[in-house]
Amino acid sequence: MSNRALLEVIALDAEDAVAAQAGGADRLELVTDMAADGLTPPRETFAAIRAAVDIPLRVMLRMSDGFASGDVPRLVRAARELRAEGAREFVLGFLNPDGSPDLAAVEEVVAELDGCRWTFHRAIDRAADRDGLRKALADLPGLDAYLTAGSATGVDEGLPVLLAEAARRGEPGYEARILVGGGLTLSHLPVLRGAGIDAFHIGGAARPDGWARPVSAAAVADWRAALA
Repeated sequence: MSNRALLEVIALDAEDAVAAQAGGADRLELVTDMAADGLTPPRETFAAIRAAVDIPLRVMLRMSDGFASGDVPRLVRAARELRAEGAREFVLGFLNPDGSPDLAAVEEVVAELDGCRWTFHRAIDRAADRDGLRKALADLPGLDAYLTAGSATGVDEGLPVLLAEAARRGEPGYEARILVGGGLTLSHLPVLRGAGIDAFHIGGAARPDGWARPVSAAAVADWRAALA
């Protein structure tokens, strides 16, 4: 049986997507506006990327910086339009001001996804109660991953949390895959892989020349080799 881990790479456009696939990415997270940590891309961008590559695409559903849901009907419309364009996987996650999951918003958007698979993103790293959030979301259809660094400040600080959650795999609320991202470096991989974590997400690490430049296929290939 293969021990190959999942490598997900952030893509802003078709050029990024082609380079990421060439480097060995297994899946792309599609966003726009990284100054706001990634918002919903236009449906035209999704269509261009879908035409350029043949690996799975997860599309961000997020309209503004931060983790408040904001205009939920707008999120629902965006999900509907992206699904009509062919999107079948998504990324989302909303919190109330007190750090609890905004279940009403999440449930309304997930209902529009109609069973599509989705990731709850790094809002979990700002949650007041990670365990409570996981258990509150556990029965939502399609949820199959949590994008998390274990801490709002990144993997360096969050590593103990990631290892503890990996050890609870299969418990109620812990069935979804841990997708590690946020300050992730190659040096983190041995201990994470040793804990059985098998999914990793990179953004800046795929762009050694910064966000103003496209994804580097060579940089992605270095990660793919490390995770083979």
